[in-house]
Amino acid sequence: MQIRRKNFLALSGVAASVTLLAACGGDSDTDGGTGGGASDAGGASDGGGETAEGVPARGNADLVIWADELKAKSLQEPAKTWADAQGITVEVQTVANDLQTNYVTANQAGNGPDIVLGAHDWIGNLVQNGAISPVQLPGDAADKLAPIGLQAVTYDGQTYGVPYAVETLVLYANNALTDVPEPGSIEELVEAAKAGGAEVVLSLPVGEQGDAYHMQPLYTSGGGYLFGTDAEGNQDPTDLGVGKEGSIAAAEKIGALGADGVLRTSITGDNAISLFTDGKAAYLISGPWALGDINTAGIDFTMSAVPGFEGMEPAKPFAGVNAFYVASNGQNAGFAQTFVGEVASNAEIAEQMFQSNNLPPVNLELQDKLSGEFPDMVKIAEFAELAEPMPSIPQMAAIWGPLGQAQANIVGGADPASTMQAAGEEIARQIG
Repeated sequence: MQIRRKNFLALSGVAASVTLLAACGGDSDTDGGTGGGASDAGGASDGGGETAEGVPARGNADLVIWADELKAKSLQEPAKTWADAQGITVEVQTVANDLQTNYVTANQAGNGPDIVLGAHDWIGNLVQNGAISPVQLPGDAADKLAPIGLQAVTYDGQTYGVPYAVETLVLYANNALTDVPEPGSIEELVEAAKAGGAEVVLSLPVGEQGDAYHMQPLYTSGGGYLFGTDAEGNQDPTDLGVGKEGSIAAAEKIGALGADGVLRTSITGDNAISLFTDGKAAYLISGPWALGDINTAGIDFTMSAVPGFEGMEPAKPFAGVNAFYVASNGQNAGFAQTFVGEVASNAEIAEQMFQSNNLPPVNLELQDKLSGEFPDMVKIAEFAELAEPMPSIPQMAAIWGPLGQAQANIVGGADPASTMQAAGEEIARQIG
């Protein structure tokens, strides 16, 4: 099962099996050729071509960074500026496909980069493979970086990355189709959309196979959870919430929305945004990746946090955080730690990256600086504080298929209790 969404932060593919090398898949949604730009402090670094697997050869730069195509492009100039000031060479290399898996393999072989950019939900797999080293954040990091970013890169009590961007789901309201642009509950949303005569009350991707990512706000508001936590606050794969009482209560609410036609399996990741931009849907639950299409369509919209069910728990969508990781087997760990420390200490590198790749920032100073020109991006970063980091343990890969399919079946009329219990049993079997 694949998350049906335009992957804004290039989060790991979640359909992969729970294995050492690929507990979460790579960035298969990016494209473009493999290559990298060179920085020259006393001479340009040599990219060294490509390996037989199509990933870049390390070359002889003092600092080598791997990223997907968009992030690599955005990092070229700020990395070069920093490296020039240090008197070293840097190469930012593009890995267009399966970044995480290729990185783990290259790191184990000793020919990988010094730094890799990736999603925070990679951490469990990377730590399991011994592929990344903890990082030392500056003492004032809590004053500079949003709490959700710091929470996301903490695993088993250690900080494993420097966060720089975040995404989450929000509610978009078409102001022409509703008089309630910021509904306080799902029930108020439904009532307002029906009163406005919208063809589609809520455009939320479900599809025939389900979409547990987009359903997460409703699932959590109804009382469902995925994994519990242990005494230290770490995710506990032995405490599986799918199939338990709260998940069944959530399933009953989801089923009722399906019976009412509010949720539909005919709405998928392929048409959810266009239903809104074509003026058919009063509300849309989506992420920052929808903003471009919405603005191009000229929709008069209001953006707010996803509401929950009346009298139930708050809606908790996933937060996805992108971070810089230091390779455990990189050739120049000292340069790598210094560079990621610079990202954590000030907003300059993240700000330069934002100019060519607009991602909601984690740096609080940068949020304030961008709030005038890019208010929607900053609002999404602020709404992310109401979300929960996507679980980063490798066992998360077992959740998506069974839970998404169960939710789709329930929207289609299947019994909520038995369907959710069966999903929990299947997930438990996969986890082992």
